[in-house]
Amino acid sequence: SFLRGDIPNKDFLHLYGPGGVWVLAGAFKLFGTTLFVERMVGLAQLLGIVFGVFFLARPWGRKVALVAGTVTALVILPPIGLTALAWNGGLALGLLGCLAGLHATRMPDSGQRGILALVSGALFGAALLYRPDLILAVGLVVLVLWRHLDRRGRLRLFVGGTALAGLYLVHFAMAGIGDSIQGMVIDPIFYLRGGRGLPLPPSFNHFDGFLLEAKEALQIRWPIPHLGAPAQLAMWFWLMLASVAALVVTARRARRRASDDTAAFPGVTLAVVAAFCVGILPQALQRPDTVHIAWVSCIPLGFVAVVGAEHLRARRPDASPWKVLVLGALPVVAILYLVVPNFLVRDYADISLESFGIRRDVYEIHNDGRVFYYGAESNAAQLAELLPVADRIAKPGDRLVVGTGDLRKTPLSEAFLYFLLPKTRPGTFYIEMDPGVANAADSKLASDLRHADLVILSRAWDAFAEPNDSRELGAAKPNRVLREQFCSVKNTGTYELLQRCAHGTGPQGEPGGTTAGR
Repeated sequence: SFLRGDIPNKDFLHLYGPGGVWVLAGAFKLFGTTLFVERMVGLAQLLGIVFGVFFLARPWGRKVALVAGTVTALVILPPIGLTALAWNGGLALGLLGCLAGLHATRMPDSGQRGILALVSGALFGAALLYRPDLILAVGLVVLVLWRHLDRRGRLRLFVGGTALAGLYLVHFAMAGIGDSIQGMVIDPIFYLRGGRGLPLPPSFNHFDGFLLEAKEALQIRWPIPHLGAPAQLAMWFWLMLASVAALVVTARRARRRASDDTAAFPGVTLAVVAAFCVGILPQALQRPDTVHIAWVSCIPLGFVAVVGAEHLRARRPDASPWKVLVLGALPVVAILYLVVPNFLVRDYADISLESFGIRRDVYEIHNDGRVFYYGAESNAAQLAELLPVADRIAKPGDRLVVGTGDLRKTPLSEAFLYFLLPKTRPGTFYIEMDPGVANAADSKLASDLRHADLVILSRAWDAFAEPNDSRELGAAKPNRVLREQFCSVKNTGTYELLQRCAHGTGPQGEPGGTTAGR
C-alpha cells in the first residue's frame, strides 16, 4: 500500500511510528514483495534483540551471555514467529542503542566516545520512529547514561537522537500533524484500549485472551509435570515483574559496591538494562497475553542468569566461571522447564519440529504468484476456491475491502488477503479491523464501502470473545451499505466475495445480495 503511494495515518490506520513501514517498504522495493522478504526483516529484528541481550550480558562472561541470549530467543520467538513487527524493530534498536551508549561511557578516547554517543542517540531515535511509546524506556536509559557521559558525549547523544527522531517531521509533512496524532496517539490510547485490554493480572483458572485456548490444543505433549496453561500464563506475568524488580535491586547494589571504573561498568550496565525494562513494562500491563508478556519479559528473563551471577560473585569473588554459570543459570532453567514450559520451551520445540516437517499443520494458499501459509485446513481450502474467482473479476486498481462477517463487530482482520490479490488495492482506511475504531459511530468504513469495488467478508472470527469492549456491536451503517450496493459472487461458508451490483441492485432486482449483518 505504501509503495503505491498510500501514507500511514492519512490513507490507512497505523497505530505506530512510520519507521517500520519505511524499512519494510524499502526491503520490498529492493528484493520484491514476498512473504520471504518480510520474514527476513522479522528475523533481522529478532537477531537484533537476541544479540543486544548477549552483548549487554558480556561483562559477566561469554558463557553467562550465551545463556542470556538463548533465553531471550526462547521467549521472543514462539509467540509471533518471524513476523516483522514494529515493536520488535523498536526493541532491537533500543537495545543496540543501550549497548553503544554504555561503551561510550567507558571509552577513554574522546573522539571514539563522541562517535559511540552519536550512534547511541541515532539508534534511540530510530527506535522511536518504530514505536513512539518507547519514549519512556529511552528516556529512562538516557537519564542513566547522562550521568556517565562528559559534556561532548551528552551533546552527541542528543544530536543523534534528535536527528533520527526528527524524521517524524517528514512523516508529519506527508500525513499531516492532525492525522498523525490521531493515528499514533488518540486512537491507540483513547479509542482502542477498551477493545484490546485484558484483566490484570491474568486469571489462574482460564484464559482471558481468545486465541490462547485454540493454540493450547495444538501443542505437543510436555512430559514434565506442570501447571495448567492459564496458571502458567499468570505465573509468567508475575515472574516478569519479579525479574524486573530483581534487575533494579541488583543494579543498585552493584553500583554501591563499585569502587573503580572497571568495577563500575557492570553496575552501569545493569542500571541501563533495568531502566529499559521498567520503561517497557506498560506494554505487558495493558494487555497481558503471551505476545505482550513475551515482548517485555524477553529481556529481564534473559538477564536472570546475569542477576544470579552478579549475586554469586558479590558473595564469592573467587568462584569459578563454571560455578557462576551453573548457579546463575539454574533459576532461569527452572522457570523455562518447570514453571512456564507451555509458552517458552514447549512452543520452541514445536516450532523446531515444524522446521523439519514434523507436525507441520500449515497449508499453503497460492494466488497470482504469491503464497501465504495458514494454520486451518478448512479455511485454507475455502480461500483456494474463492481467490481465483476474485482474481478473475477484479480489474487492475479495483478497491478491495476485507472485513468481518458482521461489520458491527471488528476484532480482527485477515489483512493477508490484500497481499494475495495484488491486482487490487486496499479500499478502506481500516486495513486493521480494530474494535472501537473501525466500528465506531464516526468511522469512515461505510464511506469506504461506497467507493469500493470488491469486498471479502470473513466469518473466521465470529466467535471472538474477550472480557473487553470488543464484544460490543458498533455502527450498523457499513452493513446497510453492503446490503444496498453489493451482490454476493461466491460464498464458501466462512468467506464471502461480493462485487458492486449494477445500478445498486441484486441479481433479482432486490437491493444487494449479501447476508452481512443478518
